[in-house]
Amino acid sequence: MIRPARFRVLAWGAFMLAASGAAAQAPSWIIPDVLAAAKAEETLTVYSSVNEQEALPIWKEFEDASGIKVNYIRGNDSALTSKIQIEARTGQQSWDVLLTTSVTRLPARVRAQIDPPQAAAIDAAFKDPDRRWFGVYANYNAPSYNTNMVKLDKKPADLEEFLTHKEWIGHVGIDALEFPWVRAVINYYGEDKGTRLLKQFFEEFKPSPVDGHLALARAVSAGEYWVTPSNYVNLVNNVRSTGGPADYWGANPIAVNTGAVVVNPGAPHPKAALLAANFLLSKEGQSAVSRLGRLPVRRDVAPVPPDAISKLGDVKIMPLEFSPEEEKSWQKRYQDFLQAR
Repeated sequence: MIRPARFRVLAWGAFMLAASGAAAQAPSWIIPDVLAAAKAEETLTVYSSVNEQEALPIWKEFEDASGIKVNYIRGNDSALTSKIQIEARTGQQSWDVLLTTSVTRLPARVRAQIDPPQAAAIDAAFKDPDRRWFGVYANYNAPSYNTNMVKLDKKPADLEEFLTHKEWIGHVGIDALEFPWVRAVINYYGEDKGTRLLKQFFEEFKPSPVDGHLALARAVSAGEYWVTPSNYVNLVNNVRSTGGPADYWGANPIAVNTGAVVVNPGAPHPKAALLAANFLLSKEGQSAVSRLGRLPVRRDVAPVPPDAISKLGDVKIMPLEFSPEEEKSWQKRYQDFLQAR
């Protein structure tokens, strides 16, 4: 489902104060000549999978600073990537910027090569060497648990140690599309050992698939499941911030998928699109992303809470990207493990 939204006057006090406080000095992401051309284009159309509650305040900050009106279209990854490819085939381009975790599903021809200046501050692991996508936020996948149901004196350091906790059998949940974790485990241990450990995990612990990482975080917090081997750290923190008995720890390996920005090579508003990408990568844009509950990819921007990433400790972090063919292959492997429970 895809939902359009036009900006109106919103009562986001903190963001309005931040924007007004910066009025005397141009934000770091403003490129004067690009801004002048972008203002002539007047509007910007953003496609994204980020929910409106998080996204609209961020784009309101961009709109206030640039004077460019933003048309925000929210949809799930599959709907957005399908719509973009249909538009490319028919030549009826309506989008300027895409922000989602599935940008590598799209062919390179619908991802423009750009050089936003703020990209220099983004770690190499979170941007495309071919300059066709740039990370905006990172989803770290870590084991999480219900703190009422599980008491851990020593947290498992990896999947091998996880498998020693036989008391968790029958009380494990897992996202229904957690194939990135499967790939990370096999990359970490090697094909033979990784496959053996995963086979043992699925056959012995019989994890219940849950439709979506947010639903999984809520289910663990509610005690429907005691533990999960992999879920988004920011979602566990969001549940904790509302008083839910949930926590997470760092265990090898940590799969990371990146929410990235892409610019349409056929963008109706190309200068506004470039400026928007630069905004999302800037310290101001990353700070807005962090305040709204996502984990930033710039080292000079603190996450919320400040120890959200450092709490994982000295573990193997594996940023993973999938081509359409790779995604199909790893999804099949994951489903084969699930069916063997």
